[in-house]
Amino acid sequence: MSPERTHAYRRVIHTLNELGPSKLLGGEQDRIRLAADNLIFSSDLMDGSAREALEDAQSLCRDLVESGRWEQVTATRLANDLNDCGPGRPVELRAA
Repeated sequence: MSPERTHAYRRVIHTLNELGPSKLLGGEQDRIRLAADNLIFSSDLMDGSAREALEDAQSLCRDLVESGRWEQVTATRLANDLNDCGPGRPVELRAA
């Protein structure tokens, strides 16, 4: 787990603490927290539970914007922070 992932996780939790009670239903908060938890402990996005949780949270962000409950910028920031909780894409090795 890298410092960058840890900071991203903190940003997600901060968003939940700041906006969650007034802008998210309990089940929606749980979905976001589940995604962040799965991603922070995942070593590979091929891990089914981490990938599925991320996709679910991204879908939730889209739904929040489409319903008018959240602004696009807020949803994008949360989706980016969630993505940054994960291991990212593997770095390709290049021949010297």
